[in-house]
Amino acid sequence: MYRILIVEDEPRIVAFIQKGLQRAGFTTEVTYDGETALAVVQTQSFDLMLLDLGLPLKDGQTLLEEMRSQGITLPVIILTARSMDDSGMSPILASARRFIRKPFRMGELVQAMQQVLQPDHGNR
Repeated sequence: MYRILIVEDEPRIVAFIQKGLQRAGFTTEVTYDGETALAVVQTQSFDLMLLDLGLPLKDGQTLLEEMRSQGITLPVIILTARSMDDSGMSPILASARRFIRKPFRMGELVQAMQQVLQPDHGNR
């Protein structure tokens, strides 16, 4: 069973994601801010992170940059309401495996996660 870290500060979105992922057979853990998420990934093992960019204490972009600079290669799927056309998104997209725009359907998220988690993707 895959362990998924959900890094999202909106309780309604967290509840939606957790419910859908648990039904799909995933184990989930949640952090609500970037600072806590960094501490968690430094000390625990996950198969995938679902990352919102608009987080308190440390935004998602900064979190992802710090993870990569520390050698943390955990696969990341970004969940955000931001447009993929933003010029500042290029470095973020290069560090993440997928970018899913909010609002999204649970089936879309699960399918993207399954693709990223496939062993032939070289993520594990």
